[in-house]
Amino acid sequence: MISIYRIFLVEDDHALAEELQKQIQRGGHEVRCVRDFHSVSEECLAYDPHLVLMDIMLPFRDGYYWTSELRKSTTVPIVFLSSASDDLNIVMAINMGGDDFIAKPVEPMVLTAKIQAVLRRTYEIHGSGDTMAFSGGELHLNDGSVHYQGRQVELTKNEFRILRTLLENKGSIVSRDALMLRLWNDDCFVEENTLTVNVNRLRKKLESIGLCDVITTRTGSGYIIQ
Repeated sequence: MISIYRIFLVEDDHALAEELQKQIQRGGHEVRCVRDFHSVSEECLAYDPHLVLMDIMLPFRDGYYWTSELRKSTTVPIVFLSSASDDLNIVMAINMGGDDFIAKPVEPMVLTAKIQAVLRRTYEIHGSGDTMAFSGGELHLNDGSVHYQGRQVELTKNEFRILRTLLENKGSIVSRDALMLRLWNDDCFVEENTLTVNVNRLRKKLESIGLCDVITTRTGSGYIIQ
């Protein structure tokens, strides 16, 4: 893993931004706060961070908008910050391309754990050009892409981890708890809806290149790839 990570913070509450900045720096990382809320994506891309902390309620444009803009250019992990921590906002955040969600008020230990978990699952993936075959397709471990009959699709880090875990246990049911532990390392910090949204998004990506009915849901048990 990289020793020092760059984190871009998009938070309009100045006092909270300073508090979060200090907490992140205590964790040994670099952090830069957005300066101009008219050009969040431009500032972020110029900084080239390893992770983005994105508030939802922002001046001019909300965090969902800026996430969709960033997703046009980068797959950098984005963790949402919001006091609106109901299920609908969590699901929307993940569907818009977010990788995780932290409810306000932010607990320092939760912030640190979430950041470390996202960084770990994103940047500990080292590729050697290996592939994993399934249903006529291939998962490329070096770049997290899936190839099938001349078509390909790029997976997010969460989608990659889910598919890789299921393929490592091909023919066996992988429980939801096991998947959440693999993704987030500590299921105390994981919302139940987050896994469902990621699995559904993975299915749609696989279907977009012709890989249909690859992942089977076993109600009350988990997921399986035959």
